[in-house]
Amino acid sequence: MFRFATAIALSLVATAASAQRLSTTTMTCGQARDFIAARGAAVLGTGGYTYDRFVRDRSFCEPTEVTQQAFVPTRDTPACPIGYRCIEPSLDDWFD
Repeated sequence: MFRFATAIALSLVATAASAQRLSTTTMTCGQARDFIAARGAAVLGTGGYTYDRFVRDRSFCEPTEVTQQAFVPTRDTPACPIGYRCIEPSLDDWFD
């Protein structure tokens, strides 16, 4: 019974934490860029129910991933260059 109660408590905490995710639409472009620069990597909401992970540089990606410039909507800019996303390169990228 204790394990069940603990599992319920942890799921409620996880739900509350995800409901409080920061959103780029409530920040200025400068605030969003500074946030990623200071943290190195973070998951941020980008409007509505969408979110993504943004990084300062490739050192926050997996060894097989590369960076791609990321633009997000912010309170003052419709396409703010916030930093990068980590992506897996496709084979087409190697043979162009």
